[in-house]
Amino acid sequence: MPLHAADALILRTYKLGEADRIVVFLTADRGKRRGVAKGARRTRSPFSGALEPMTRGRLAYFERERRELVRLRYVEPVCSPLASDSVEALAHVGYFAELIDEWAPEADPNEKLFRLGAAVVESLAAGLPVGPLARYFEFWLLRLQGVYPPVTACSRCGGDLSAGGRLEAGGGTLVCVQCAPPDEGGGLSAAAMAFLAAARAVAPLELGSVGLSAAADRELTRVHQRLIRTHLDKELKSLRVVQSLTRAPRGD
Repeated sequence: MPLHAADALILRTYKLGEADRIVVFLTADRGKRRGVAKGARRTRSPFSGALEPMTRGRLAYFERERRELVRLRYVEPVCSPLASDSVEALAHVGYFAELIDEWAPEADPNEKLFRLGAAVVESLAAGLPVGPLARYFEFWLLRLQGVYPPVTACSRCGGDLSAGGRLEAGGGTLVCVQCAPPDEGGGLSAAAMAFLAAARAVAPLELGSVGLSAAADRELTRVHQRLIRTHLDKELKSLRVVQSLTRAPRGD
């Protein structure tokens, strides 16, 4: 029964029996895995405080051939979103974890997705504003999955989108304001497009220097939620928590 050690992001847990938990976690080298944390629900569990969603840690697990579930030996937290004292930030933790869980296939390594999640945890712990961080995370997650349309040129005329654009009804392309019907939803102002341009060039910890107005935040939220809902064909459960605690707008 080989022992594997890896850097991992905890995504979520489920109760198992009277004292254990099933843990869903993402590793950089072996993708998303599921394992059993024996005694994790006991008061003096060695896993105490290490299994919160989006916790980054060093873990080790035993793996048996032809067994879907591995057995966790330990999880040593390295960085936790619980270091943030922002209610809004903590409300987004489950949302970030659910998005990664939905898009990460089982046992399929995706180092870029892991690094994105790890960078978001670090940024939450550092106290970065969660609004710009959430829009950044959505943008890069959708981009890594090949879902986000090109943001530099209109898909119809090839014109510059820096002055603003609109997401077409199908959700696959962005067009300039001249090419899109004025009453079509999914509009992104010049301020929203400027944020996307900056997001392409900076790391999450640098977002403190990138401005995002409340209006541009609402525009990006609507467009991103439309893209997420279209490609997952459902609304995330965690989004309701975010909306109830932050009054975030629903997608069009």
